[in-house]
Amino acid sequence: MLRKRWEPLEKRTVGTAPESYGYYELGDADGDLVGRGVGVLRDELKEALAYGDAERVRWERATSLDHAERLADEHDPA
Repeated sequence: MLRKRWEPLEKRTVGTAPESYGYYELGDADGDLVGRGVGVLRDELKEALAYGDAERVRWERATSLDHAERLADEHDPA
């Protein structure tokens, strides 16, 4: 998992997400991991906000989709 502080998953936070590839984690109110993914961060987080039930988010920016997928592998909680 990422060693970054959780941010609230809300419109303001999504608006600060870069329009670039990255790896993200979604959490519940207690900070437990409930989802993760890769893609264009702002687009992915807009979707998570609209359709998901997560309450928190954190991410790491990547230089490409391949880089984002490597980050996901590195931070795999399994």
